[in-house]
Amino acid sequence: MLELSLSDFTEKLSSKAAVPGGGGASALVGALGAALASMVGNLTVGKPKYAAVEEDVKALMLRAKAAEKKLLSLIEEDARAFEPLSRAYGIPKDDPAREGIMEKALYDASQPPLEMMRVCAEVTDVLSEMLNKGSVLAVSDVGVGAALAAAAMKGASLNVFINTGLMKNAATAEALNAEADALLDKYVPLADGIAIETARRVRK
Repeated sequence: MLELSLSDFTEKLSSKAAVPGGGGASALVGALGAALASMVGNLTVGKPKYAAVEEDVKALMLRAKAAEKKLLSLIEEDARAFEPLSRAYGIPKDDPAREGIMEKALYDASQPPLEMMRVCAEVTDVLSEMLNKGSVLAVSDVGVGAALAAAAMKGASLNVFINTGLMKNAATAEALNAEADALLDKYVPLADGIAIETARRVRK
């Protein structure tokens, strides 16, 4: 899927094909947010005005690039995780093996979007630092990156919850939901705050 052009990816996304879907779209949006963090870093490094924070910015760029690569890889992971679940839905409801197979498939399908949320949290942390260390000429890109990270996290959470909502094992579902909720509660307000502060700085 990573070899597709943007137009081909969106064409597949709009089709009846099961993948890519909301999970893959969320991962892509998060990767774009991470890439913007790297862009801000590249516009900062080497400028005498930012010499005092250059090493910090370089470290942030490494974190952003790692997050970008991971989120892109999660597009594929999300698609692969959906295949067994798609097959499980086709098992006759009177098959005694169906429930166990479904439960495992639901759990496995919840893991890529939950990982997307974790990585988007890292992207948000990077952007939070980049807001005050990156070039002021690129501050709007920090805000856009934060808005994308928040959107990706919220989108990925829906792909967690649609799977946990069908699980029979309540304890497992609650544990997954609790982690997703904790990430949403901490990082969506942080990302929103970055975007709001960005707007405050750039608006006249």
